[in-house]
Order: sequence, then structure tokens, then C-alpha cells
Amino acid sequence: MTKSKLRTVAIIQARTGSTRLPKKILMDLSGKSMLERVISRTKRAELLNEVVVATTTDPEDDLIVNLLEKEGLHYFRGSQEDLLDRYYQSAKAYKADIIVRITSDCPMIDPEIIDSIIGAYVKGQPKTDYASNVFPIRTFPRGLDVEVFGFDVLSEIWAKDGDPRRREHVVPYIHQNQNEFKIINVTNGEDLSFMRWTVDTEEDFRLVKLIYDHFGHDSFHWIDVVELLKEKTDWLEINRHIIQKTI
Repeated sequence: MTKSKLRTVAIIQARTGSTRLPKKILMDLSGKSMLERVISRTKRAELLNEVVVATTTDPEDDLIVNLLEKEGLHYFRGSQEDLLDRYYQSAKAYKADIIVRITSDCPMIDPEIIDSIIGAYVKGQPKTDYASNVFPIRTFPRGLDVEVFGFDVLSEIWAKDGDPRRREHVVPYIHQNQNEFKIINVTNGEDLSFMRWTVDTEEDFRLVKLIYDHFGHDSFHWIDVVELLKEKTDWLEINRHIIQKTI
């Protein structure tokens, strides 16, 4: 795959505060923190120029910064609650033309899927504003979420969106005003949206830990996980009852 001439930066949002599972991103998955696993898997995407962690100025998040500095990883510190501003300032600081939004509670994030969404976005230029595998239809397991948009679109919603609740989640303005934007939805041939691979609760973490312990590394492909869970169907019951939080 050939990289776009535009600077493509993955921005991974990360903070230690979590209402349901505090400091979850620092929890251990087969010898490394969940955050390190997310970064490692994201960095394998071929179409990225850089990977940046967007954390907050909260002193609690010094734990994240200490880890990143120890590993020589790039980061930006910004608003704790205004995630839209944190993304905007991070993208501005790292001169991103194309932003790839990744969340740090998704340790199964897959580089092939990241490249697929970036590719769809770039192929759709100059008209495409936003490409993802989550909106308007989700067919991939929850936890493989990738959203791609240009700095121009990020700047637009940063300036327009005055709703504090929406700004906590970056892109709801696009979702709620989809007629204003050209959107590409990348879908999977088989609907696997019933699988939950994100980590919000102890049950979620128990499942991903079982998966990581099974493989013993973080270079597995997402299809490997699908095949594993089709064999070990009882694992799917661990967090099937968890309800995803909404805005």
C-alpha cells in the first residue's frame, strides 16, 4: 500500500479516569499495559505517518505520560472533558492532514482495518469528509472502531459544535448532522457486531485477557480472534450482557 501525500496521524485518546473501570488502560495484558498493546497494534498500519496519544493535563494522567516518555512515544496533553478540543489541538500540534481516531480501550484494534478505512477515505477524495466502520452501520466487532477525517472537517466541527456533551465524544456532530457531510461506511461481509472486544468493565477485561493469554503476543489478526471465539463460544458469554454507554 502507498501512503497518501497528506500527513496521516493516528490519535489515540487515553486517560486514567473511567467511571466503570478506573486505570483500565494501564492494566496488564500478557506483560504489557493495554495502552501499549493498542499503540503497538496501531503502529503496524502501513498508511500512517505517526501515532500520537492524546491524554489530559490532569495530574492523574502523569502515569500515562511517564509510560509514554519511558518508551519514547509521542503524546499531547489537553482538556480532560472537551475531547473534541483535545483532538483538534493534538492534530494541530502534530501537523495532521488526515486524522485517524482510535480509542485506548480497544486492545484488539487491527492494522489491516485501520489501513482499510484510511484507504476508503483517501480513495473518496476530494469529496469524502468522514470514513469509518461504525457509522451508520456497525458490522465489525465492537472494539475494532476506526474513524478517519480531515483536519478541515475537524476544524469545522471544533468551531461549530457548542454542545459540551457532544464535545466529550469528538464526532457526534457529524453523526447528528450527516446531511452536511459526505460519509463512507466500510462494512464487513458477516455481521459480527454482537462480539464485544472493547474494555469498559471487569468482564470485558476478562475476555480480552483470555484472548491475549491464548496468543501470548499482540501480532494476531482480528480474524484469528473471530475463529478463536467461534470455537470457544462460552467466552462470548463473559461480557454479552454489558450495555454500551451512549451520549
